Amino acid sequence: MKTTLKSPDGLSIAAKKLEGKSPAVIFMPGFFSNMEGTKATYLEAMCRERGQAYVRFDYRGHGQSDGKFEDGTFTDWLNDTLLVLDELAEAPVVAVGSSMGGWIALLAALKRPDKIRGLVGIASSPDFTEDIWHHRMTEEQRQLMDKQGFIAQSSAYRDEPVIITKKLLDSGKNHLLLHKPSINLDIPVFLIHGKKDADVPWKKSQKLYRLIGKENCKLILVPDGEHRLSRDEDLELIGGVVERILKKV
Repeated sequence: MKTTLKSPDGLSIAAKKLEGKSPAVIFMPGFFSNMEGTKATYLEAMCRERGQAYVRFDYRGHGQSDGKFEDGTFTDWLNDTLLVLDELAEAPVVAVGSSMGGWIALLAALKRPDKIRGLVGIASSPDFTEDIWHHRMTEEQRQLMDKQGFIAQSSAYRDEPVIITKKLLDSGKNHLLLHKPSINLDIPVFLIHGKKDADVPWKKSQKLYRLIGKENCKLILVPDGEHRLSRDEDLELIGGVVERILKKV
């Protein structure tokens, strides 16, 4: 069932909900991705076969939701996620986040501990806004960002450059995780990461694993896996991990 939710500032957030048994699964897409991606639709098919409740959605400025991508901030996208979580997903919920969605899933779990009772991070990219500023931009680009408030960054995943704004990077500073001494999540967490990921280093998931702790967290490294983890064998691995968490929850 396709539906739209109204954000507090009046934008329509597009979502699709599959009715089914509890626990519900909710998928959180990556940066500049959307709910029609391979992993999102694969998990819906899996949940449909299991009779499991499932929710997927687009952040503002992504996919079928209102707004321009360059107008959004990380805080906006987190708030869109919380809106969908609150309005469409009944507890308990297993959150599955891909890349930036892995960061958002972790933050959502910390903000809604009574609702999210299991989590799967796929090539999770916490604090990626800091990586853009410190590691992916030249000094010339940083000066241009300070001067005009944005830069156009080339992407391996689309023909046109992606507009990266200063307000996006600044908003990320309010949600950083990797500097913390620990991440207190008392739920089962599985982190899946490809060791050939050229976009998000697999050691990010390794650090998350240490911060969450081995009592609750499992780290699965895919030796030949790249960032997207969308091959048939990757999807089967992700689906199997989601099923394992569903049994735990």
